[in-house]
Amino acid sequence: MSESTGSRPALDLEAFPPSFAWGTATSAYQIEGAVAEDGRAPSIWDTFSRVPGAIDNGDHGDTACDHYHRWREDIALMKELGTDTYRLSVAWPRVVPGGDGPVNKAGLDFYDRLVDGLLDAGITPSVTLYHWDLPQALQDRGGWTVRETAEHLAAYTTAVAERLGDRVTRWATLNEPLCSGWIGHLEGRMAPGLTDLTAAVRASYHLLLAHGLATRALRAAAPGARIGLVTNHSTVAPASDRPEDLAAAARMDGHTNRWWLDPVYGRGFPTDMRELYGVELPEKPGDAELIAAPLDWHGLNYYFPVTVADDPEGPVPHAREVRLPDVPRSGMDWQIDAGGLEALLLRLTEDYGVRELYVTENGSAFPDTVGPDGAVHDPERTGYLEQHLAACARAVRKGVPLAGYYAWSLLDNFEWAYGYDKRFGLVHVDYATQKRTVKTSGRRYADVIRAHREATAG
Repeated sequence: MSESTGSRPALDLEAFPPSFAWGTATSAYQIEGAVAEDGRAPSIWDTFSRVPGAIDNGDHGDTACDHYHRWREDIALMKELGTDTYRLSVAWPRVVPGGDGPVNKAGLDFYDRLVDGLLDAGITPSVTLYHWDLPQALQDRGGWTVRETAEHLAAYTTAVAERLGDRVTRWATLNEPLCSGWIGHLEGRMAPGLTDLTAAVRASYHLLLAHGLATRALRAAAPGARIGLVTNHSTVAPASDRPEDLAAAARMDGHTNRWWLDPVYGRGFPTDMRELYGVELPEKPGDAELIAAPLDWHGLNYYFPVTVADDPEGPVPHAREVRLPDVPRSGMDWQIDAGGLEALLLRLTEDYGVRELYVTENGSAFPDTVGPDGAVHDPERTGYLEQHLAACARAVRKGVPLAGYYAWSLLDNFEWAYGYDKRFGLVHVDYATQKRTVKTSGRRYADVIRAHREATAG
């Protein structure tokens, strides 16, 4: 059975197994607010948000979606959409305010209540331990450029797993280490706002080491845990068939994809990229085995493809993104290409042997407004959702072991350096009143979930 409505593309819903998980995703700093309540200490994003010019409109996450106080309402929205799983992140500075040392009971209590509320609603929590909100206290001591930060993440992981591991089984260690490493330390567009290649390479290494240490900590503290890593990737194409552009595409693929996957799957850090960066890695015996600890699943975040040309005078990886004409783009000015999601799912399966995959983030921003009828009509996002779900179905038909899809995002939220102007939510948030309104895309997602259950029942 395929499901179709009007001019919408048919969705091959029977491609997805009956157990397929339908979810939404968020992260702590983007929605929680309450940045100084119940013992939470500042994170690097609290600090970066106060840097003049760092965030559009001078926005910050002090209140965000006020999820810290409105989480019951947000769980009710998940129920309304019909989702059966929710990907959240735990705020490290809420649980261990100093980064290391004493655990803040009040911080853990919040996540304890949230997990119980989700389970009571029949929604499976999927918990990410690190979604970029490093305690500022650790940044002051070197942050991800020093090995101790990876060790502190493991200790924090143990504290969270000991509290929640009796009810949470699906865990992710890190979200998008590429953004923390490259965008935060090399490009300066995210916290902590550095533009230092040596710092970036060291940070990238310690992030993946932290993943390995956290995996070990989870196995010890929560024996039933199913553990994964969430990485973001793009397909990479050369702007022409010139040898220089082909080589640039290979470098960009190494920078964007292979650097973050090869070590996790036992291949080590790519030799060509190590030579390109020219930065000695802070390796110690046993690190490679820790980083490549076996995983139960892998999470793919996908938003856009990239096309590049050679740029020998530009920054590493000496590849300049080329803007293609006459292609659809989101409100982020990102190219829309659902085929890239299918290609990456196949690559993870065929090249890296991933045995269980989730699309842990996928979504689009558009300038939504509440109409005179009180509704939020977002046909562009609805189309994006349908196209990418169709790509997932094609991938499953080709043998990809896709176990679930998490739409980004449940709510409009603080979109990092873009502030609040960029809206990704299936649910619109009026930030002045905190009123939530399910968008047309959210209704469509609910229809798809219901139709899949009907198609695979019995």
